[in-house]
Amino acid sequence: MDRRASADLPLHTGSAPPWLFDRMVDLSDAIAEAIIEECGRDELLRRLSDPYWFQALGCVLGFDWHSSGVTTTTMGALKEALSPYRHGVVVVGGKGARSRKTPDEIDGSALDLSSGARDELKRTSRMSAAVDNGCVQDGYTLYHHTMAISESGAWCVVQQGMDDSSARRYHWRSDTVDGFVEEPQAAICAQERRPSPLDLTANASAETRTVSVDLVQDDPIHLKRELQGQRSLSDFGGGASDDTTAGTAGLDRSALNRDPELTMPGHHELQRADLSERALEQLQHAYEYQPADYEELVELDGIGPGSLRALALIAELVYDAESSREDPAKYAYAHGGKDGTPHPVERERYDRSIEHMRSMLRGAKIDGETEQSSLQRLAELE
Repeated sequence: MDRRASADLPLHTGSAPPWLFDRMVDLSDAIAEAIIEECGRDELLRRLSDPYWFQALGCVLGFDWHSSGVTTTTMGALKEALSPYRHGVVVVGGKGARSRKTPDEIDGSALDLSSGARDELKRTSRMSAAVDNGCVQDGYTLYHHTMAISESGAWCVVQQGMDDSSARRYHWRSDTVDGFVEEPQAAICAQERRPSPLDLTANASAETRTVSVDLVQDDPIHLKRELQGQRSLSDFGGGASDDTTAGTAGLDRSALNRDPELTMPGHHELQRADLSERALEQLQHAYEYQPADYEELVELDGIGPGSLRALALIAELVYDAESSREDPAKYAYAHGGKDGTPHPVERERYDRSIEHMRSMLRGAKIDGETEQSSLQRLAELE
């Protein structure tokens, strides 16, 4: 799958009514069981990490392709449907406060996993969120984070961020992640491309990642002049920040001269916030820890979008390191849609689909049992 493609996903508003969500749980149960029976548990995770297949699943479950909530409701239905006992797969996490309970739900899942495997899954949860919030600064703030985990320890992450009016979904899959900070996502899909996001995970940003680590491994006090010398604050790639003013970083005249494509706003308010001091505090913490590489830097507590953006700015201005401004988003995409598009959900047809899937599964299990008993009888004759 091309990891740098795209598709348009405008949103409709509305929510899934209870009668539809109950059916979504039943149908997603049957679909998941059919895939697991035919192809195995890890194949279900692979498909969930494919934005095209995921969008198609949402459509089959009753969401038209641009309905709001397709991500959260589809994963919510799967979370209720999937059982560690029947499917060998669970979904953990969710929307808002539920997303922050992901580590506890990993520990509490009934999957037969070692404590070491659970610790690694919890780290994966933290890192995937930190990277999509801090290293891909595209103007979206994560509010939904889920993981699907199989009893083999394979996993996929489906998480989503919002800006003022649109959503962006990030897909990860365990067998495609060699490291967390270099193009680790299986896919990113969005309503539209952003003009100049700061993508610190791109191959083109490799030098910036290296210089950023070099900067924090040296005493960061000598960076104070560069940080405090900026006279104005303006957008540098967007994205909410947990350690500096959201979506801002210093840009001086050298940046304007170096980049003829940079367009500054006609007016912005000068801010007297202690951006420099806060950034220096976080960089001092990183210096004391001495991270071995960029992945360790991103994983440090307190190192968020603002610190990473400040380091990238200094790497560009002082050391001529390159950072990617290409948007990594992919544009991605039965029973009708919850808001009547392309047509209202027909409940009787939906129920017949659920029963049809279940009857197919019952038939497949009967055939499997018949085959096994036939083999046993043949063995007895020999």
